[in-house]
Amino acid sequence: MMSSDEPELDASDLDIELEFPRSLDEMLLPDVYIGLEIDLLSPGDGIVTDRHHASADRYEADDPMNQIEGQISPFTLSGWLRHGCEQVLQIAGASACHPGESDADYMRANVYERDLESGYHEKGSCLDDHDDGCVVYDLFGGFGDQPGKLLRRPVSFSPIRRNVDVLQGEAEAHYRQVSNQVRSRNDEDGGKPLRQADRDVLGNVEGTWKLTLRELKPEFVGLLLEAVSFLDLHSDEFAFQVGGARNFGAGIADVRVLNPLYSEQEVRRVFNRAQATTSSMEQKDAVWASECRPEFVRALQARTAARDGDLPMPDGGSGGESA
Repeated sequence: MMSSDEPELDASDLDIELEFPRSLDEMLLPDVYIGLEIDLLSPGDGIVTDRHHASADRYEADDPMNQIEGQISPFTLSGWLRHGCEQVLQIAGASACHPGESDADYMRANVYERDLESGYHEKGSCLDDHDDGCVVYDLFGGFGDQPGKLLRRPVSFSPIRRNVDVLQGEAEAHYRQVSNQVRSRNDEDGGKPLRQADRDVLGNVEGTWKLTLRELKPEFVGLLLEAVSFLDLHSDEFAFQVGGARNFGAGIADVRVLNPLYSEQEVRRVFNRAQATTSSMEQKDAVWASECRPEFVRALQARTAARDGDLPMPDGGSGGESA
């Protein structure tokens, strides 16, 4: 277990040696910043605002109804991120911990059993062989006595860029409540409305989602890196869009893990449209991509292989040992 004052990289359970060219003192860890760029986000009830609705007919810059601030709930974002983590393990040939209980009241028949045949194992069954379970269970938590190791905060948003602090996990975004009338298709009704559908949406979301690791295991970092890369690559696939209204282009997220070697000032610079990338940032990008990131991914591969004897260890050894 680490303290927030003196983070330590705990690789004691891994059967490989890791070498990092930079110390933890030079990294943002245990904080992990996910850069978000989403043209349209519709997370259903996952928006909490400081006002009831946006002005429909006034767009003056100083109109307070056009300066609505609020929060994006972490629940929708967490499920989306976890789905990416599950996919990373399944692509590697391992199974992922199911997010739901086996005896839950699901809306479709036999869905749990079908999931177990499609790359999942029963939630918590991974504890039978290892005290901390699989890496997804360990990271996200499970039953009451097994809290997660990943703190997922809400994302605060504001339409006013100067009010946004990306180091606090905030984003620029513009809120509107969109109302649509569903009209009758019957000629006799003359297009009369049948019902009205209201939807809360955010447009032009740009900022960060701040995550914090309660325990700094290198395989956790590796899993987050690979999951975010997967979600970015598959951002326009229905299953990996975030939130609702996916058929209308909502939830297509351009995402990336901001370089943990950046200083806090450099993180802010990423989102400052008036400032370009510095040579120092470019050098850190090169070091991270070639020397740091691969080590975290190796840690993930080592832990996954240690829990599944069919998967190779990253250094060419065989898996199946306890980790």
